[in-house]
Amino acid sequence: MQYNVAEAKAKLSELLEKALLGEEIILAKDHKPIAKLVPLVPAKRRPGTGKGGWMAPDFDDIPEDFEEYR
Repeated sequence: MQYNVAEAKAKLSELLEKALLGEEIILAKDHKPIAKLVPLVPAKRRPGTGKGGWMAPDFDDIPEDFEEYR
């Protein structure tokens, strides 16, 4: 569905719900489409994107000047 900006302002909560349910919401200005309201989908992690990383051999060691916090 297409909504003009003024109408979208008045119905923002309703339009957000519709977008979350999968309905395509088009925002228009002067009857010309200018934006699409879509839900954000969190990016999925892809296996292998951490390749090449390393951990220092002393990673678990407590620094000498931190002994008092132990």
